Amino acid sequence: MDTIASLFSFITTPVSWVIVQFHTVYGAIFGPDTGWAWGLSIVSLVILIRICLIPLFVKQIKATRAMQTLQPEMKKIQERYKNDKQRQSEEMMKLYKESGTNPLSSCLPILAQSPFFFALYHVLNGIASGQTIGVINDQLLESARKAHIFGAPLAAKFKDSADTIHALGASVTDVRVVTVIMIVMMSASQFYTQRQLMTKNVDTTVKTPFMQQQKMLMYVFPIMFAVFGINFPVGVLVYWLTTNVWTMGQQMYVIHNNPTPGSKAQAAYLERLTKHVTTHGKVRRRSEKTIVKAIVAKGRDRNESERKFINALTKAGLAAAADGTVAKSESQTVVQAEDGTTTTTAVARRQQPKRQSKAQRQSGPKQPGDAPATTSLEKSDEPQDDKPAAPEQPEKPGPGTRSKAQSGQRKGGPQRPKSPSKK
Repeated sequence: MDTIASLFSFITTPVSWVIVQFHTVYGAIFGPDTGWAWGLSIVSLVILIRICLIPLFVKQIKATRAMQTLQPEMKKIQERYKNDKQRQSEEMMKLYKESGTNPLSSCLPILAQSPFFFALYHVLNGIASGQTIGVINDQLLESARKAHIFGAPLAAKFKDSADTIHALGASVTDVRVVTVIMIVMMSASQFYTQRQLMTKNVDTTVKTPFMQQQKMLMYVFPIMFAVFGINFPVGVLVYWLTTNVWTMGQQMYVIHNNPTPGSKAQAAYLERLTKHVTTHGKVRRRSEKTIVKAIVAKGRDRNESERKFINALTKAGLAAAADGTVAKSESQTVVQAEDGTTTTTAVARRQQPKRQSKAQRQSGPKQPGDAPATTSLEKSDEPQDDKPAAPEQPEKPGPGTRSKAQSGQRKGGPQRPKSPSKK
């Protein structure tokens, strides 16, 4: 571990300088030799690092969601080229390039904070061994060796011998109880963070190997923290516990306000957003407009929760626009009565003209002042003209019907006598 830590010695001086600056502030409040001053200095260092890593965390979220979206395509490529690993890798890289995603983006926050972790470990190891490092001089070194957190020195480890722990002014019981509690809390926070991601913020409509990998990591990471934790000094455990708690809170905020499409968290989020929009008739924040805009852009590709959201807006007389805003729908109007109740009424549509019959189309447009036309079924009260009416044309027998001529009867005039029957 010392060899790995020495590789990050270029950042040891900045990390030790930041710790000393925070120790100066907290030492003036709690005392320079107290565990609160040194412990809070480490916690403040973690918070400062994580604030600087927020842009990388945003990239991590986008990369993770992009990878989830690409999982069906990746699975097709794996099945298509399962016997040609080289072609499979080429197609995967082509897919990443076309979609603009990078599988390593999801690991950026961990990779970015690893130099700080090893630098802090190197600083605390120097304190434990009584060596000055970075900007920590002999006076600060002696103050840090006297600092205890709940009876455990910052530089003490779970596996340290009794002589080493006594030299730091503590008992073996205190050190092991404190380290075990911190390791359990560190592993539990890591497990909860990963479980929260799997149960609430994963698209349940797509079953991919990525979900199985995340489920495996949910159990692997806590075990790794428990195994390596017994070799970490108390100060490093404080660092990792603070990091895990920060990650857990940060992820809870993201899941609550910007969930993954198709997840349970999105269904809960859209339910809350529906209540607000139908009550106030508008979207509050820019992040909400971004989500509504994405839902509108999907069109027919919306999932069940997104369709329910659009249908709820329609029932309330609202419509989501392409820019993410919500306004009153043109097909419905919300009317507010005097007693404060609201009712939704449909806007009258322009009526289409009735379809005319063939006789009406042949007769031409009706001129103003003309007498109304009479149909053949109506009797006209006007006197008939002296001109004799044209003889009525005989009707042609329709298909499938038996004519009167076939039955031995003529259509007009005298009837033909029946032929005598043959005896």
